[in-house]
Amino acid sequence: MSSLRQRMIEDLRVRNYSQNTINAYIRCVASFASHFGKSPDMLGSKHIRDYQLFLVKSKRASWALFNQTVCALRFLYQVTLGRDGTVEHIAYPRREKKLPVVLSVGELRVFFRAVENLKHRTVLMTMYAAGLRVSEAMNLCMTDIDSERTEPVNDFETLGISI
Repeated sequence: MSSLRQRMIEDLRVRNYSQNTINAYIRCVASFASHFGKSPDMLGSKHIRDYQLFLVKSKRASWALFNQTVCALRFLYQVTLGRDGTVEHIAYPRREKKLPVVLSVGELRVFFRAVENLKHRTVLMTMYAAGLRVSEAMNLCMTDIDSERTEPVNDFETLGISI
């Protein structure tokens, strides 16, 4: 293990980064160094920009990988190497905005009809209607339902599904 890698790991540990983050940052910096075949302390802001272009154009890296690489390089140059000037040239990407997939009434009808078990169908319909995550649905209790305030509305009739 190189002394630069060891120093970066120590810097990350001192700042209480998780082991997974440490591994990811080291992996990103190692990829950066191997792309140019040189130690990162011998590379500058031009190399960083070229590597960012490589990630976007050639490798078609996801936003998460690109951002993680930017964070790793910022940490390496700012904290471990103490080169604040280099960090100013490392641009963060804009996060792409994706709209959620919204199912049509027909697609919901097919989906809910496919679930034959009444209990499972009820759970899925409740999750969909309330916008719950799986972990939130798993933690639901009878006391979470305020049955005195509910109004008897059957919106599932529009889906052609009877409970």
